[in-house]
Amino acid sequence: MPDHLAALPANAPRGIWGAVLLAVGEDGEIDWSATRETIASLCASGVDGIYSNGTACEFHSQTEDEFDRLSALVAEEADRAGVLFQIGISQSNARVARERLRRVVELSPSAIQFTVPDWWPPSDDEIWRFAKGLAETAPSLPLVLYNPPHAKRRLTLQAIARLREAVPTLIGAKLPGGDENWFDEMRKLLPGFSVFVPGHTLATGYAQGAHGSYSNVACLSPKGALSWWQQILSGAPDAIEMQARIGAFLADHVLPLRERCQVSDAALDKAMAAAGGWGNIGPRLLWPYCCVPDAEIVPLATAVRTSFPEWW
Repeated sequence: MPDHLAALPANAPRGIWGAVLLAVGEDGEIDWSATRETIASLCASGVDGIYSNGTACEFHSQTEDEFDRLSALVAEEADRAGVLFQIGISQSNARVARERLRRVVELSPSAIQFTVPDWWPPSDDEIWRFAKGLAETAPSLPLVLYNPPHAKRRLTLQAIARLREAVPTLIGAKLPGGDENWFDEMRKLLPGFSVFVPGHTLATGYAQGAHGSYSNVACLSPKGALSWWQQILSGAPDAIEMQARIGAFLADHVLPLRERCQVSDAALDKAMAAAGGWGNIGPRLLWPYCCVPDAEIVPLATAVRTSFPEWW
């Protein structure tokens, strides 16, 4: 195992983790049967783990009953397949997030993902109180911070290091990454701490000390994300070339959909999964959010198979 992966604690995440995605029926409700099939397909793909209730899983649109049902379903399918899983408890209301945590403890996930409360940007002290409260609510469960670019409080690496010191069960973070100086600071401030970067920047991120990705590339193709990860681990020179190919594909075929269709990042992730065809899932999102129209999925599917024929 490469040195900076081996330096992590045994319970810290590594590698390629796939996002659980909701299959939404024509009636606008979650299709639980298709969602189960999609989770099972993701578990069978060989990813290092799966996680629920990131942005792509539309945690912001779920009712509490849906959250509970999905969490139980993820645990059941992951346990059946022998795959590690994390559950996201993120919620704008900190008290609701804490209640979600209380309810999933019995499912024994490998870790809990959380965002900081964001209806009103919390102060440093409020973030500290929130993370400490989560740790006290479930002291047996490791915590992973999810701090995306659109968060109202973007935490600095120094702030994350202080939070880690105050909350020893905080073992990792999902972060946007940065330039060479950012990674230099990350290595100095967060030794032995799992830092995951966006899937499409994983080759350069790994080279500078990142430990894996909650991967948007796996939304498109779990097989493709895993084969690229193996290239990265082996030090193959074409791993960087693959990153350039992925970046070009996203720039040419995926990111224009945001402007053209006026949709969110979650809609782009689901459109990629629908085009990838690895699960029983379409592009539809929960109300009231718009999705990439079905008419856009066919050309996207053609484009990805043309761009990455080795993935299919």
